Amino acid sequence: MGELFLVRHGQANSGATTEADYDRLSDLGHTQATLLGNWMRTHEAPFDLVLSGTMRRHRETADGMGYPPALFDERLNEMEYFALARDMQVHHDIDPPVTTEDFVTHMPQTLAAWEQATINGVEPFATFESRINDALAEAAKPGKRVLCVTSGGVISMVMRGALGLDTHQMAHILLPIFNSSLHRFRIRPEGTFLSAFNAIPHLDPPELSDHRTHF
Repeated sequence: MGELFLVRHGQANSGATTEADYDRLSDLGHTQATLLGNWMRTHEAPFDLVLSGTMRRHRETADGMGYPPALFDERLNEMEYFALARDMQVHHDIDPPVTTEDFVTHMPQTLAAWEQATINGVEPFATFESRINDALAEAAKPGKRVLCVTSGGVISMVMRGALGLDTHQMAHILLPIFNSSLHRFRIRPEGTFLSAFNAIPHLDPPELSDHRTHF
């Protein structure tokens, strides 16, 4: 049996209005990454392969964890949500989310429209799905332990494949994913199976409650 560990990046620049501005860790994001790396060195065996998306927030998280990737793969990069939000405004007259409550409504609507190809963003939904599945199928093999630093949308897409989720369910899996959270899958010849979701053991102490963030 192999194991795949997916890590969501630490908190990024959540006040940004463009993908480029968003794509860097906040001070708290750097702290989250360091705490996760310390926890993993104490509690986890070494990995056969460490890989990462190519986004700045992925690289900064991996560096902060102290797990330098052997491979950077752009197929593990996040969806460009700002582009999708612009398409929703243009084609469906739905404004981009401003508050957390807005985002909870906007995400399911956006993923559904994207899958139905009434919006496209910078790539079709099917391309996003296939590139993630292809990258991880190449990396995650039975008998190997693989660590991947990536983003919440990528993690939710892997969950979609493992659990057979529709886009509405996928959106509601994505929304509560913590920054710097750990997600574990068993890799067997017959498929990929979830064994842990949204774990933040490095942030369990009560004094770190303010370190638990989603955005």
